[in-house]
Amino acid sequence: MANHKSAEKRVRQTAKRKEHNHYYAKTARNAIKALRATTDKKEAEEKLPKMASMLDKLVNKGIIHKNKAINLKSGLAKHVAKLESAPAK
Repeated sequence: MANHKSAEKRVRQTAKRKEHNHYYAKTARNAIKALRATTDKKEAEEKLPKMASMLDKLVNKGIIHKNKAINLKSGLAKHVAKLESAPAK
């Protein structure tokens, strides 16, 4: 247990920061799952730039490592490239 005021404050700050980072990381994971579950190429192509932007923001905030973001963006781009366009009705 923390014995100094500064250590107590540090515990509070760390807990708050952890909760904040967890929220944004979880939101990104859910968005990635949604993009990977998409079967329509046009819809996936619309979502891809937004996803890349979200990952870049997480890197700038220090929530995820830059190499992880690069790997995720690369994998998502490959996934979107493999999709076939939905047949026109």
